[in-house]
Amino acid sequence: MQLNLCNSGIAACYTGRSVATAAALIRARRPDVVTLNEICRADLTSLGRAMGGVSAFRAALDRRTAGRPFRCRDGQLYGMGVLARKSAADAAIRTYGGRYPAQDRNDPEERVWLCVHAGLYACTTHTASASPAVALEQCRYLMTVALPDVMRRGGTDHVVLGADLNLVAGRDPGPESCVPEGYRRVDDGARQDIIVSTYFTVRSHSTVDMHGSTDHPALLVELTRSA
Repeated sequence: MQLNLCNSGIAACYTGRSVATAAALIRARRPDVVTLNEICRADLTSLGRAMGGVSAFRAALDRRTAGRPFRCRDGQLYGMGVLARKSAADAAIRTYGGRYPAQDRNDPEERVWLCVHAGLYACTTHTASASPAVALEQCRYLMTVALPDVMRRGGTDHVVLGADLNLVAGRDPGPESCVPEGYRRVDDGARQDIIVSTYFTVRSHSTVDMHGSTDHPALLVELTRSA
């Protein structure tokens, strides 16, 4: 499940209701992986209680403060997170992440990426929102440089990436342009995507109404192992 919760308190889409809506949805749908964009640090703790398993957070960076962590209106760290269910047989949890070399110089928020290895690589990112060209460059870096480097360090494994790529399918540039061979992709008809290794087959995908609590629907994908 991919969610953009718009919970910084800064953006116009903030309602203060998105975390509670997301927690109810997680309890109802019981996903194995949840990827989260535009959250505050404490939101991950709240949503982790709804799901269980392991979690990781990575703050976006703020150009106005020389690359220190970006902050929500209430002073908490602002960024993205991953939740993943973990079985007793899973190996030790490892977290990876970084800042993109390419950034939109007109945006004070410097974009980052995050992966957690918990039986598979569960990853998320939120690429540049005001420059499709920069968003595309960031997506290509993640898929062709960062992820291969993670797998060189952490071992080859299957990947589930949920993200607000800020690239609309069918437009130029679109998300199709940054997905290399060896992956499958589905989207919400707008800016959110879930990209998975071809180890997985997408059995179904759907959007779930967030009832006006944020400006994005939830993107829910059911996966099976490929033959």
